[in-house]
Amino acid sequence: MKKLLLAATTCGLLVPGSAFAGCTQEEMMRKLADLQTAMTAYAQKHPDKAAEMSAKARNMTTKGTPNLDDVCKAYDEMIATLK
Repeated sequence: MKKLLLAATTCGLLVPGSAFAGCTQEEMMRKLADLQTAMTAYAQKHPDKAAEMSAKARNMTTKGTPNLDDVCKAYDEMIATLK
């Protein structure tokens, strides 16, 4: 579960800010916090599937340098999947 949270946190730290993005840095950080909360709850209910979700979070960080809009969209999709 710690790896799951670390991967989600890393996603947020690797994303550069963008003055022209529709999603602000602050909004992205709120979504990251929501994602971490959802991932923690998911890992407690489904420990067997937590590794899969962690891998998805890690994959978000290996796709190059996404813009904030892409990150916010990805966070929203992961949060919806986890709930």
